[in-house]
Order: sequence, then structure tokens, then C-alpha cells
Amino acid sequence: MTTLKLSQTLPPPTEDTERLKQAFDGLGTDEKAIIWILGHRNASQRRKIRDTYKQLYNESLVDRLYSELSGDFRTDPPERDAKLERDALKLNKKGVQHLKVIVEIACTTSLHHLMAVRQAYCSLFACSFEEDIVSTIPQPLRKLLVGLVSSYRYDKEVVDTVLAESEASQLHEAFKTKQLDHDHVLRETFGSYKLKYGNHINQSSGNGDLGSLLQLVIRCLESPEAHVAEVVRESIVGLGTDEESLTRVIVSRAEIDLMIVIYQYQLLYKSSLDDAVIDDTSGDYKDFMMTLLGARV
Repeated sequence: MTTLKLSQTLPPPTEDTERLKQAFDGLGTDEKAIIWILGHRNASQRRKIRDTYKQLYNESLVDRLYSELSGDFRTDPPERDAKLERDALKLNKKGVQHLKVIVEIACTTSLHHLMAVRQAYCSLFACSFEEDIVSTIPQPLRKLLVGLVSSYRYDKEVVDTVLAESEASQLHEAFKTKQLDHDHVLRETFGSYKLKYGNHINQSSGNGDLGSLLQLVIRCLESPEAHVAEVVRESIVGLGTDEESLTRVIVSRAEIDLMIVIYQYQLLYKSSLDDAVIDDTSGDYKDFMMTLLGARV
């Protein structure tokens, strides 16, 4: 369930681009006009606006947004996620914590988005994401990550229960032998695993770096909205706001299931996600996040 409120009558990208240019170049920046336009367009529409702006004015719309507004306004999800994945690989020697964003992107987003991220990665860095994983990540983490980002994920609701039971047995053996050769896992498989072996699959996934990533994979696949709510919570607790994580979640989920994330946040933390964002952000960035959350700004 989306929170994104698109305009009923969508103007062409050239019109949006001209309005943005006017908002930048007038007497003082018209922040409300900018946020209204970008906050009521989906990712595909914003991408067209960005490309049209570059063609008409020979400057980067993202760079102009950075110079005119406060906060993180990287609004093209595939390119943003590709850059986050690249950064995660560079930081992998500092611990498995940095690799969790790769698992999150691979396991909580749609197949269409995953393909767009892979294409963006190739365009930005002149190689495939899988190649970079192989060259930087040691086994057995390498096999797990390559399987997650490269396998075709079935996105439908109907499942084969016989196949799920078979995969549960295969997973049980894989955990015992530490040979993770089976890359696609479905919720039904997790259920079959518990019925067949008497414990949740998380209890069999082991310890250490591999166990930590496996447990995250399971959480993301079983309840992606609850995991996203946890990411939001982690981004706003403590000193300062992790705008990168907060932006990644709200921008990418606004078109998909942000209403469910809001509900999960309320269940988990007995507080409103809207209120949490309002309390922890400010200025143009707060207005943009709240617009994506469906609020009137």
C-alpha cells in the first residue's frame, strides 16, 4: 500500500523541469514548489525530469538540489542503491555490518527494482555487481551474496508446497554441512522447515558473520515491512539522523508498501512513524520526507 500521492493530471517532464528552474532562479528558492513537484512523482517520473533538466539546462538536477535545499535529495532509487552497494563492498573489511545493506536491497525490493539496480551498477562502474562481490568478498559470504543478487526471485503469492518441503530438507542439510548451494528461499519453505524440524530456521542458521547475514536474509524475506520499520527506527534514534538510511527506506517504499511499514512501526514501537520523522528531521528535508509519507506540507 503506497503513501505516494501522485498528481491526478500529470504534466510533461518539460513543464515540471521549467517549474523547477523557475523555483531555483527566482528571488529566493521556492522550496515548497520544488518539494511539491518531486514529492508527487514516482521514481520513473523523477528520472524523466532529471534527464530532461540535464538536456535543457546542461546541469545536474541533483547537484542543483544539493545547492538549493537542505538534506539528502538523492531520489533515483536504482542509482542510489547501486552506489550504496559499491560503498558496502569497499567497507567489507571493517566487518559484516556494512554488507547488510546489500542483503536489504536484495531481499526487500521487487524483482523489477533489483534488475534496475544491476543495470545502474554496470552503467556507473563498468562491471557487474556479481563480479565485484567475487573479487572482494571471501567465502562463504561470497556464495550467499552472489546468490541473493543474481538469482531470479519468484514474486507471486501461489507457492508449491511440495517444493517448499523439499527445499526445507535441503536447507537443513546445508546448515549442517555449511554448504549453501541453494540460493532462493520462500516464506513457505521457512514454514515447512519449522513443521518438519520443530524449530524456526533462524535457530539453525549458525553464528558468526555467515549466521548474522543468514538471519538478516530470513527476517527480510519473512517480513520485509517489519525490517524496514526497524531500519527507520535505527536511523532516527541516538545522536543525529542517518539521512542516508531514512531516505533509502522512505523514497524506495513510498511507491510500494509504506502504509504497511507505518503500521508495523506502530506495532513495534507503540509510536507514530510520522511523529518520529517530524521530531528527528528539519527544514526542506523534513518537508520532503513528510510529503512522501502522504502528509500535507
